[in-house]
Amino acid sequence: MNPTEKPNKRVITFGTFDVFHIGHVNILERAKELGNHLTVGVSSDALNFDKKGRYPVYRQEHRVHILNSLHCVDEVFIEESLELKGEYLSRYKADILVMGDDWAGKFDHFKDQCEVIYFPRTKDVSTTDIIQMIQSRID
Repeated sequence: MNPTEKPNKRVITFGTFDVFHIGHVNILERAKELGNHLTVGVSSDALNFDKKGRYPVYRQEHRVHILNSLHCVDEVFIEESLELKGEYLSRYKADILVMGDDWAGKFDHFKDQCEVIYFPRTKDVSTTDIIQMIQSRID
């Protein structure tokens, strides 16, 4: 294999990707470096409400559109349920699952389906912090 060629691997990651920021870009670009196809599961609005007790700032259609516009993303789908992760891994033929290290260990049970890699989060940036900062400026 040519050193500039990417491995023939399908990589998948999941997230809400709300209030899109540099941390999102970093994890997506690093994930794409692991293979030649990057699939992104975007949490539905309802799933985000179930997980976080709030709806995303941007509707799921807008978040999907933003992700589809990125050069490093090949495919995007709506993640409807956390319980379907294993099915999503199979459906999208994932060789590698990439998640932020805030999820470290929580997806290890999928190691029988694919390789699981946790990337460090980008320091000093999070959607929750950004939303709180904006809210405090409004108040």
